[in-house]
Amino acid sequence: MTFFNFEADFVDSLRCIPMIVRLKLDTCGVKLKLAEWNHFTQPECEQLVELLCEKSTEITAYKDYVSQLIFQHTKNEASLLSIDPHPPWLNDREIPPSITTKATEQQVNITLAQWANLTPLQRFALIKLTRSQHENNNFLPALKEFELLN
Repeated sequence: MTFFNFEADFVDSLRCIPMIVRLKLDTCGVKLKLAEWNHFTQPECEQLVELLCEKSTEITAYKDYVSQLIFQHTKNEASLLSIDPHPPWLNDREIPPSITTKATEQQVNITLAQWANLTPLQRFALIKLTRSQHENNNFLPALKEFELLN
């Protein structure tokens, strides 16, 4: 699955950056602003969805491609981020405090077994949906989609 159901209102047009691309951006260390994303063509956005970004050669190629697109469309150099060598979405043995806090606010208890059963992309999405600067409207729909509601 490439997109989540809670992203359905924008994935047809790709007017927002989908979680699959956001995960790849965090993996390769490029900060992509929505304004930059909106300069890209539909095929370029689709390519960023489809390109692999797991092995070191793929990560480098993805970083280079995104950086090239940013420069091509905006004439600005890509903003680079440090890459977490142990990102929390890959840790299935510990639920990040932001998830526990946000789930408690929604009166939901996520167990460690439930967390471990999520895919890294699902865990990444939940982490991103708890960030203070992010609109949190999709946190509850994501919990429902991931079958985390009791």
